[in-house]
Amino acid sequence: MSRETSAAQPGTPAEKKDKKARKDEEGWFERGVALRAGFYIFGTHLFAGFIWLLFYLGEHAHK
Repeated sequence: MSRETSAAQPGTPAEKKDKKARKDEEGWFERGVALRAGFYIFGTHLFAGFIWLLFYLGEHAHK
């Protein structure tokens, strides 16, 4: 039995390493999506606040 055939068998350290690597990649992907969503939500609220401020200042401007 060579190393190549033993590494291909289920339950070997090589397979466990592949599963861990995939789980780490999924974790990074999920973290990236959450970070991006938080940034978009925060940025959208910041932009909406700026627009609201412009309307507020325009309403109270001396004409």
